[in-house]
Amino acid sequence: MSQKVGIFDGHGDVGSNVKPGSATYIPQTQQYVISGAGANVWADHDEFQFVWKKLKGDFILYTRAEFLGNWVDYHRKVGWMIRKSLDGNSPHVNAVEHGDGLTSLQFRRAAGAQTEEHKMKITKANILQLERKGNTYIMRTAAYGQLFTVDSISGLELGDEVYAGLFVGSHNADVLETGVFSNVRISVPAPATLVPYKQYLGSNLELLDVASGNREIIYSVPNSIQAPNWTPDGKNLIYNSEGSIYTFDLANRTPQVLNTGDVKNNNNDHVISFDGKMLGLSSGVQSLGGSIVYTVPITGGVPKQITPIGPSYTHGWSPDGQNLVFTGQRNKEFDIYRVPSKGGKEVRLTTSPGLDDGPEYTPDGKYIYFNSVRSGLMQVWRMKADGSEQEQVTKDSLDNWFPHVSPDGKWIVFISFLPTEVRPDDHPFYKHVYLRLMPITGGEPKVIAYVYGGQGTINTPSWSPDSKRIAFISNTDIIK
Repeated sequence: MSQKVGIFDGHGDVGSNVKPGSATYIPQTQQYVISGAGANVWADHDEFQFVWKKLKGDFILYTRAEFLGNWVDYHRKVGWMIRKSLDGNSPHVNAVEHGDGLTSLQFRRAAGAQTEEHKMKITKANILQLERKGNTYIMRTAAYGQLFTVDSISGLELGDEVYAGLFVGSHNADVLETGVFSNVRISVPAPATLVPYKQYLGSNLELLDVASGNREIIYSVPNSIQAPNWTPDGKNLIYNSEGSIYTFDLANRTPQVLNTGDVKNNNNDHVISFDGKMLGLSSGVQSLGGSIVYTVPITGGVPKQITPIGPSYTHGWSPDGQNLVFTGQRNKEFDIYRVPSKGGKEVRLTTSPGLDDGPEYTPDGKYIYFNSVRSGLMQVWRMKADGSEQEQVTKDSLDNWFPHVSPDGKWIVFISFLPTEVRPDDHPFYKHVYLRLMPITGGEPKVIAYVYGGQGTINTPSWSPDSKRIAFISNTDIIK
């Protein structure tokens, strides 16, 4: 029961005389393939294959789970399990999908007690998340591409240290069933005592394949890294961390500090010119009113100051390299401005009350996409490059930030916050957020990643040059 599998401490069959199962981790795809038998996970005892890790405190479990092959019994199960012990009759809670599509939150309150169940409104879910907050357990589930459906159970005493992991049960003692688990994440969330912008969680630098939804963690650190840009040659990412700018080599997966001279208070609003030769920076200068826009060669050097005062946060270059667009606070109002990339007079492009942010040119230079709170919630908008014909693009119940247009000009990706968790004009760290995709011609946004993150996840353009992948940051208190 102690053989390590991927990020998990061990695996084995729970229950008595269970047909032996198996568990395999595939490093190349970061997937887990688990086979399990057992008469049932129900009633007063359970039989299944369990891949587990010992955890304490609060945590969030996430995966995309799929069955392999045709089923023998429609009650075969794949999902997340949290147990007090490895005994077959242990108290537990699980987030499970059944072979017939039933998706439910199941739990046993005491050893040998009968299992109880909350059936979710959704069926055939393949996105399963189970979060522990003290003695409350929250299940979030979705069919990939859709928003979460949520349920919870409170007052479930499983002890501080628990066994948490993936499980497969066949509902048939003589048959092995197999599940494949992708995008497996264990996140330790921010404690309630965390002081934003002074204390930080660790960071996972991830690459997302847009077509499939497959995610790969390529770099993890115990501190904050934010807002990866993808260089037009496809070879590097550029991100900020603790005031410095880093170039991350995708071939050898190592970072190197980029020389930005005396400009060393860089935040997560940085952007690469379309030709890949220049980098726009935003760096805090207290004596000038906050963040100031600079430009510097992509290879590093002495930055040139562009905006005379702050706060100014740069987000986009025009395709011809002649102009920058940035969010600036002038006269106590945040609006979008254009400024020559070599410095010069600012031109105000938006005038509506409330925050306008995240401006970015389309690859043909005709439009600027941005986000605005003017309709009540934060939504994606666009306007002509001269600021005319401002129109709302998204019109839904979430707060949508930082629209990024794919290099081929066909798609927009943006980050969505839940209005129940944040103010419309705020995009804080360490929240449950979605990365969503929609055609630039319009249509229903589709979730392409379910992320614990927020501020710093995808503030700036992060598409790969072939428009197939996106780089982003997810967060966790790194588990040793």
